[in-house]
Amino acid sequence: MSQTVSHAWVLKRRPAGRITRDDYDWVEMPLDAPKAGEVLVRTVYLSLDPTNRIWASDMAQYMPPVELGEVMRGGTLGVVEASGDENFAVGDVVQGMWGWRSHALQPAMALNKLPAQPGVPWDAYMSVLGATGMTAYFGLMDIGAPKAGETLVVSAAAGAVGSLVGQIGKIMGCRVIGTAGSDEKCAHLINDLGFDAAINYKTADLGAALDEAAPNGIDIYFENTGGPVTDAVYPRLNLNARIPLCGLIAHYNDEETGEGTPGPKNFQMALMRRALIKGFIVIDYLPRFPEGIAAMAGWLAEGKLQYRTDMVDGLENAVEGVNRLFDGANTGKLLVRCSEAPATP
Repeated sequence: MSQTVSHAWVLKRRPAGRITRDDYDWVEMPLDAPKAGEVLVRTVYLSLDPTNRIWASDMAQYMPPVELGEVMRGGTLGVVEASGDENFAVGDVVQGMWGWRSHALQPAMALNKLPAQPGVPWDAYMSVLGATGMTAYFGLMDIGAPKAGETLVVSAAAGAVGSLVGQIGKIMGCRVIGTAGSDEKCAHLINDLGFDAAINYKTADLGAALDEAAPNGIDIYFENTGGPVTDAVYPRLNLNARIPLCGLIAHYNDEETGEGTPGPKNFQMALMRRALIKGFIVIDYLPRFPEGIAAMAGWLAEGKLQYRTDMVDGLENAVEGVNRLFDGANTGKLLVRCSEAPATP
């Protein structure tokens, strides 16, 4: 087998504010044929996530920071091009975390071989049937504990996780209100995804809009953003409200001062309303992924769930692409298409 050349983004310096090309080096890495127990994979899809900004920093976090000189971390889906392991064959579709590179040599134990499900596109495994879907499912079902008739508010509701959270909430019989950053996204939430109400947080009086949309208060707040939406939600929490704390994207590009992210202005209401606030990371639920995938796959097959992917073409555009998350420019799951995907089964 001839040598394969992988193109990769390597972290050069810690970002200050937004990620830029100057924070990375675009490099070529020659790869030899896989040894016993190794697999050579070609990247098809790269996941772009708010946590990319956290991983690139040296702040305290749930995984070790990406070190300077290392390939940028990221979730990936790819195709096996050569295998030194009997459990993987050329052409198998696999998932892993080999990061921002076009090809990688990976230990076989670090890969998950995906089943070919008729009618299910491969990008679904990067969204509704992947970590994104599991974040929405376990965050809402395990921490939010939705009950029919309750009111659920979802911030960043047109994003990859939020759009699924809202749909699961509707399946559970909740009144669902989403916040998003444009009238177009708000229309998508109501007309396409079945939300009961949507609020453009950039133009609305958030307090007044929430009072109108949630006249009986808020039982569950799925927290993706922090910032002004959160400040408006806390005074409207009901007794024993639940707050799954998934992300705080409004603060990820703040300059690091060592003082941390400021809390909600109305945080005292968490005490007055006896609210449960629980932060979680999807890897906490890895042992239960089969449970979540089965539920999401069932709803998908029944037509109760929709998902949307927002594609950036070309690995070379990943750096600019990730900032779409912080600009609110994406709708649905943001992916980089690094190479041609296999045909849908």
